[in-house]
Formats: sequence, structure tokens, C-alpha cells
Amino acid sequence: MLFASNKTENLNHMKKNIDYTESCGNVFEDLGLENAEELYAKSQLTVQILKIIKKRKLTQTEVAKILNTNQSQLSLLNSGECLERFTFDRLISWLTKLDQNVTMTIKNKPLRQKNAAINVAC
Repeated sequence: MLFASNKTENLNHMKKNIDYTESCGNVFEDLGLENAEELYAKSQLTVQILKIIKKRKLTQTEVAKILNTNQSQLSLLNSGECLERFTFDRLISWLTKLDQNVTMTIKNKPLRQKNAAINVAC
């Protein structure tokens, strides 16, 4: 039991205060990227596409055929890299090809809100 108490004691010595900055909720904005809101919205659409593919247990070949695209585009989508390469139009089109209804709502921004925003609700 001496080993167990030493292990606990060692862990207590390892505790340190770590400085961190709380996220605003958009990792792209946290990173200071120029089109952060657009990238975040595209990432949300991408996550939905990937969830559907996973749930249906589709192969990349099957998905490419359904979406009328090539496997290299799907690899890029799956990696999460190059979101700027994918237009909203393409992502929304892929969602509809995966039998998803996509509804857009356009509203006036509240006066207290500095800039208009793009939001995706899933």
C-alpha cells in the first residue's frame, strides 16, 4: 500500500495552475481566422454530412456516387481541412442528396448585435 500512497502523493505534486482562455464557442474565431463565422457554419454542415455517412455505414465509393463527387473531395471533407474549398451550395446539395431537408431562415439582426451572423441549427 505504500506504493499506492506514493502514487497519490506524486499526483498531488504534479498539479499545476494552467493558464487558459475560455472559448467564445467558435474555434475558428478563437484562432483569429478571417472568415471564422463562415468556417464554423461550414464545419457544422460537414459534421452532419459525416454523421449521416457513418450512421448509414457507407463506403467512400458509395458516398462519392450518391453525392456525384470524387473520393479526393470526400477525403478533404473527412479530414476537416480546406473547409474554404467547399461552398455552402455544395454542402447543402450534399445534404439533400443524403435525403436531408435543409431549411434556411433569414431574419433581421437585433439592434444590439454588432454584425449579422450565419447560424446552423441541426
